[in-house]
Amino acid sequence: MRRRALLLTAPLLLLARPAAADLVYVLNSGDSSISILDAFTRQELRRIPALREVHHLVLSPDGRDLLIADSGGNEIFFVDPATGDIRRRERVSNPYHLDFSPDGRFLVICSLRRNQVDVYDARSMALLARLRMPEKPSHMAFQPDGKVVFVTLQGSGTVAAISLETFQALWEAPVGREPAGIVWHRGKLIVGIMGSDHFAVLNPGSREIERQIVIGRGAHTIFAQPDGRALWATSRVQSRLAEIDPSTLDVRRIIELPGGPDCIAFDPDGRLWVTLRWSGRIARVDTRTGEFETIRVGRSPHGIFIHPRRTETEGVAQTVSARPATHAR
Repeated sequence: MRRRALLLTAPLLLLARPAAADLVYVLNSGDSSISILDAFTRQELRRIPALREVHHLVLSPDGRDLLIADSGGNEIFFVDPATGDIRRRERVSNPYHLDFSPDGRFLVICSLRRNQVDVYDARSMALLARLRMPEKPSHMAFQPDGKVVFVTLQGSGTVAAISLETFQALWEAPVGREPAGIVWHRGKLIVGIMGSDHFAVLNPGSREIERQIVIGRGAHTIFAQPDGRALWATSRVQSRLAEIDPSTLDVRRIIELPGGPDCIAFDPDGRLWVTLRWSGRIARVDTRTGEFETIRVGRSPHGIFIHPRRTETEGVAQTVSARPATHAR
């Protein structure tokens, strides 16, 4: 007698390794090197020697170059973000923090040690203006129309506004002891007060502090989540990562993150990658659960950047459907 039997195989879930995983760039300011990691395996692929002290980095407006600032070595490395190869190097005076204006015309550089803010032509790297500042220009944020850049001055406890039309300082406003990270958010400036436990919300029109957002000692930098659903702020001394509601500016939750969290980068899956200055590690944080893992890098990691390399189908779970099979006996 012949019987027809149906073999049912449970769906099989395959988690394939991406053919080209995202790259994670980490600037190790304490040992003058740049770590490049595979974001999938979390393994270091290579380490590029720098000159003296790398702190911050920024992607060029056309996405072609990753600019890595070596403040102690007085150079900027122009790196291919897809390979980590150094394309060229430019001599620049003490580049600590750097960023491009929203229209891509200017590259602005804060010189923490030399008390100056330099404005370069983004294409030619010609120096257009050098402004002497009171003390320790640190971080910057731009007005959305690109006409003004706002710079925190750690030594004087103020924020300065600089015109990118006239290359003149417009005003200076007190915000608190050792201001560091700054971001433009819905017409206000949010400034990390590193010498205290909060972020100050500064109205650039009235130049008044409208409120404080308390997150912990050593309040340092703040970053907007790419989808706009949250702001993320770090506390270096109390070792905290804070999620902030972008509408109310209330703190939604605090994630205790040992090691001195500093700069943040976001990967395509929405996870946070955070440098931990005091532990020589970076953290990979799941924003849904608050769980994290840490990965060893170089000493005193500071700036961090993620270069996405995956295609639409890579790294996605694929289901292999079961097929009924007919057997004869």
